[in-house]
Amino acid sequence: GFVFQQYNLLMALNAAENVAVPLIIAGVARSAAIKQGQRLLEKVGLAKRSRAMPYEMSGGEQQRVAIARALVHQPRLIVCDEPTASLDADSGHAIMELLRDSAIDTDRSVIVVTHDPRVMEFGDRIARMEDGQVVQVETSESASSRK
Repeated sequence: GFVFQQYNLLMALNAAENVAVPLIIAGVARSAAIKQGQRLLEKVGLAKRSRAMPYEMSGGEQQRVAIARALVHQPRLIVCDEPTASLDADSGHAIMELLRDSAIDTDRSVIVVTHDPRVMEFGDRIARMEDGQVVQVETSESASSRK
């Protein structure tokens, strides 16, 4: 699953339908896919916004819909490009907890690319890059001691 900086939501679909798209493409019945989409929207704090259209949502809400969509088909690997960039601190923390817990509960791997130092506490391994090169790799314990 991928979470892009740009949400890439389909403007003609509501939040639940946007989350359900990968399941529908995979052949899941539309009604079952929408129900699963609604369950994931609840996990990202958007249960009451499942019928909202993208243009009716804030940037943070759209980002959470995109994250739910990335999780809906339970991929083994989730790659996130700045998943907390459009979120306030509390929502960002909640989303990172969701991604971490999802990884732990379902034996998934999550790769997060970010400039936000608050995200580091959620990683098992932190790779720092400069000019396109990995310059340092730390475990979460060694990274935490440097804060």
